[in-house]
Amino acid sequence: MIDAKPAITPLDSKMKPTLDGTPLTDISYYQRLVGKLIYLTITRPDITHSVSVVSQFMQSPTLEHLNLVKRILRYLKGSVGRGIFMKKNENTQIMGYCDADWAGNAIDRKSTTGYCTFVGGNLVTWKSKKQTVIARSSAEAEYRAMASTACELIWLKGLLWDLGEPTTLPMSLFCDNQAAMHIASNPVFHEKTKHIEVDCHYIREQVQSQVIQTHYTRSIDQLADIFTKPLASHQFQRLLSKLGSINLLDPA
Repeated sequence: MIDAKPAITPLDSKMKPTLDGTPLTDISYYQRLVGKLIYLTITRPDITHSVSVVSQFMQSPTLEHLNLVKRILRYLKGSVGRGIFMKKNENTQIMGYCDADWAGNAIDRKSTTGYCTFVGGNLVTWKSKKQTVIARSSAEAEYRAMASTACELIWLKGLLWDLGEPTTLPMSLFCDNQAAMHIASNPVFHEKTKHIEVDCHYIREQVQSQVIQTHYTRSIDQLADIFTKPLASHQFQRLLSKLGSINLLDPA
């Protein structure tokens, strides 16, 4: 891949993986490549979603899936100097962004959860993961993403406490689905939300105790969008800059 042409984004925004294609004769080669990419996501949030996609085909990869991995490698070649820039902002305020791509997986129609969290204005954790069950509405998919992010925020709060750096409350959780936010703040448990009862009670308990405060953000400003689906190059680069990810090799 040394002589390959660099790519602007890890995945094509119009990409729709399938199970069809020519099976690979050497599955271990694919598995080793993806395994190394998974390790790299510890410091590269920009490839988190794309690596999550290719890791779903570890058992029976095809030539098409291998081409997706090679696309990620081409992107990495053009962004070798990219990393997360952290600043000393003199605060330990915790906030999180959560999003979900409802029924975005064309193979099984499961949704994808994406979230990222900040401590003191610096990106510290991020995740992209396909949900385990099929969501029957976009609000349900978003609510599951909110529950996952809330757990991460509570964990970060406990971690800072153990380190002797208690954070100010409430912690902020930004979501672009107003229906999910209304469910979180509504004390009346609606009949139609019983299939997400556990997540509903967990989020509502954190909101009512003022540990977490939900805020609405426009979809275009939803930072977690980069962890749920492939984006066009301009939006991809825009969200990366807001996450604090910079390329030191870019010309000034």
